[in-house]
Order: sequence, then structure tokens, then C-alpha cells
Amino acid sequence: MSFDGCREIYINPYTDFGFKKLFGTDLNKDLLISFINALLEGREHIEDLTYLNTEHLGIREMDRKAVFDVYCENDKGEKILIEMQKGEQQFFKDRSLYYATFPIKDQAEKGRGWNYELKAVYVIGILNFTLDDKHPNYYRREVKLMDTKLKEVFYDKLTFIYLEMPKFNKGEDELKTLFDKWLFVLKNLGRLQERSKALQERIFTKLFAAAEIAKFSQEEYYAYEESLKVYRDWFSVIQTAEKKGMTKGRKEGLEEGRKEGRKEGLEEGLKKGRQEGLLVVARNLKRQHLSAEDIAAATGLSKEEIEAL
Repeated sequence: MSFDGCREIYINPYTDFGFKKLFGTDLNKDLLISFINALLEGREHIEDLTYLNTEHLGIREMDRKAVFDVYCENDKGEKILIEMQKGEQQFFKDRSLYYATFPIKDQAEKGRGWNYELKAVYVIGILNFTLDDKHPNYYRREVKLMDTKLKEVFYDKLTFIYLEMPKFNKGEDELKTLFDKWLFVLKNLGRLQERSKALQERIFTKLFAAAEIAKFSQEEYYAYEESLKVYRDWFSVIQTAEKKGMTKGRKEGLEEGRKEGRKEGLEEGLKKGRQEGLLVVARNLKRQHLSAEDIAAATGLSKEEIEAL
């Protein structure tokens, strides 16, 4: 089925619909297994996965809700949480750690004695932003609890893996490993006009078939278009707010710096400008009818700050 006005051939995996269609359904579970196995580079080999409930509440009903993109369990009982992050958030690392508590608490055995033995937990973040600019070629971060003096892993059952997608810039002729190919697909799928010659593995045959927009039902197409609109609006708002915030921050920082004659004035101005930018983002996302929880997750602002806008 084809639809008027649809220019892209393949879905954008950075949209909620696109990511969950490719990686969040039993029909395409083998895509997720292949991606995770490539990511873990042979240290683990997953044979099967079971999808788990992606929506969790804290211990009390009033506690903040956590909604994951993909949450699953492998054949060893290990928990794997995968998040596609479209843009930078003020408290991204805090949120990532908070989300890790749910697959840990899920393992508590209820109704009988429990010795606290845990299965491994993996938190995988696919980031459409960079965590820093100090390491321009370091796009795969793996974080564990370690002894800072001995430089040894202290606890190996909790692993955070972050993929900083803007830093991955390999071309088709540079794709040597299956992991390289998966990152290339994730970064470029929505822009490709045809299947790359470097992606000839059978798993990518299935991926491109699942991602082809022309094969969507009418219901799928409209759901994708709505998801794509939210993504584009959100991305545009973020860029505009950052530009305004940085411009204002620099101006105020320079003025403050001239008055006080010290570096702190510029830093304070930039900080103030960024905060103003986040408020602009929140107002625009609110106009897009996003929930306060989603806006808080995107901006790092509190629910109270958002509701007061």
C-alpha cells in the first residue's frame, strides 16, 4: 500500500512507533536478539527473549511512573532495558540509574525467603546526542560499578551501555562487524533510499522488509505519521530553544562578566540561558499535548515547574 505525501522509504527508528515496531514486538524479536548479541560482542549469546511489561510504578502509587521503550528478559533470566533517547536531558544519568532500579526490584521473590541473589541487569541507551565532546570517536560507553583505586570491576551484574550515535560516522565501506552494521542502520535507516550493499545478512533482509513504509496498513501508516510529527516537532523545539537559550546566555554572561570582571559571570549567564531554554521547550511540548511526565523526562524540569507554565 502506498500513501500520498510519504517521501521516506523506510521508517525513522528514532520515532516511538519506528523503534517499537522494529524492536518491541514478538514478530520482530529476532531483530532485537541480533542487535543485542552484536552489542555484547560475543561475551553473551542470547538464544531467546521474553518481552516484559514496559510500564512500572514505584513502591507507592504516588511515586513517579517509569515507562521503558523495550524491557525484556533473556533465556538466562537476565533483564535487559533499552531506551531510545531523542535528545539530551538535564538529569539523564539520574534517570538512567532510576530506571535500573526497576529490573533489580522485579527480581525480589515475594511470599518466601530470598537470599538476594540477582541476575544480571543491562541498561542500554541509544542516544541521539553526545554525553561530552572530549572523546569525539568514543561512541560506545560501557559502565559498571568499579573500585576507583584498584581500577577493577567491583560488581559485574549491573551494566550500562550508552551508544552516542552522533559520534558514529562510519561509511558503508567501513562497516566490518555486525555491530558496525547495526549502528549504521540505526543512524541512517530513515534517510536510505535503498538497502545498502554492505547489509547483506539475512537479518537485515527482515529488517528492511519490516521498515518499508509502503507495506504498512493504513492504521500503521497514520500511527507512524503521528509519531514522526511528534519527533520532528520535538526536535525542532529543542534546537530552537537551545539556540535562543545559548544566545541569551552568552549575552547575559558577557554583560555579567564585564561588570564583575571574572569568568563566573559568563558561566552563570550560560546556566541561566539554558534554564530559560528548557522552559521554552516545556511550553512548546505542552502545546503538543505531551504529558507532564514525558515533558519532565525530556527536559529534567520538575512536574511542578511544568504544571506552573
